[in-house]
Amino acid sequence: MLRIAVQAKGRLYEETMLMFAESSIKIESGKRTLLIPAKNFPLEVLYLRDDDIPQAVASGIADVGVVGENEYVEKAEDAEIIKRLDFSKCRLSLAIPKAVDYKGVEWFDGKKIATSYPVILKSFLKKNNLNAEIHVITGSVEIAPGIGLADCIFDIVSSGSTLVSNNLKEVEVVMKSEALMIGNKNISAEKREVLDELLFRFDSYKNAEGKKYIVLNIPNDKIDEVCKLLPGMKAPTVTPLVESGWSSLQSVIEEKTFWDIISKLKTLGAQGILVVPIEKMIL
Repeated sequence: MLRIAVQAKGRLYEETMLMFAESSIKIESGKRTLLIPAKNFPLEVLYLRDDDIPQAVASGIADVGVVGENEYVEKAEDAEIIKRLDFSKCRLSLAIPKAVDYKGVEWFDGKKIATSYPVILKSFLKKNNLNAEIHVITGSVEIAPGIGLADCIFDIVSSGSTLVSNNLKEVEVVMKSEALMIGNKNISAEKREVLDELLFRFDSYKNAEGKKYIVLNIPNDKIDEVCKLLPGMKAPTVTPLVESGWSSLQSVIEEKTFWDIISKLKTLGAQGILVVPIEKMIL
């Protein structure tokens, strides 16, 4: 059975659980239960703090884990990146009080910086030949300048609303982060097979994200123009209709371009347009 370490709560937990659900893997969460087996897949979930996951995977307590790239880089444990999961995206940034006139990274020289990520911050300071005092805080880093603990902060930024509410402004993005699937370097062949199936299911779900399946009727003399609008996976499927001079066309479109494409299809004479969501997509 494959053991996967997952953050016990928060946005990363929620998006990981959604990924399991969309992959048809049933996991019942129990209060205060740290290790829960899946009901219909050879997998067990180990719930941990996010900063404990890299060490758990590297030491073999868990075979794989889902963790933010920020924690993976900060902990520098001997675990390998198996896959970038394309969710829980954020960035690690330096932020200073709004009233400060910022003209460049030299501003941080000699300053006191509050952070929960001293390793990544030290690397940045060294790269830029800056000498600053690092004040390590676990918790609400953003309040440090306001209460006089530090001159500025180095922390995770998603929307930026937390910075705004604490009268701070983001001035330097040090690294971008997203959810990673990391793995123990000595995972067995048997567990690797389970992992491959798990990743296959994840990919099928992610491939379908943001896409729609479209079916429409179109005059035959407009098929070439419609195909240029709807490339599909390889090419649209075209089927002749009983009515002479007309065909049915099926394809896949990106949801973000949906309304623009629909308008163009109507201009070309498309009729009976049917658009449905895609649950899974296997490439």
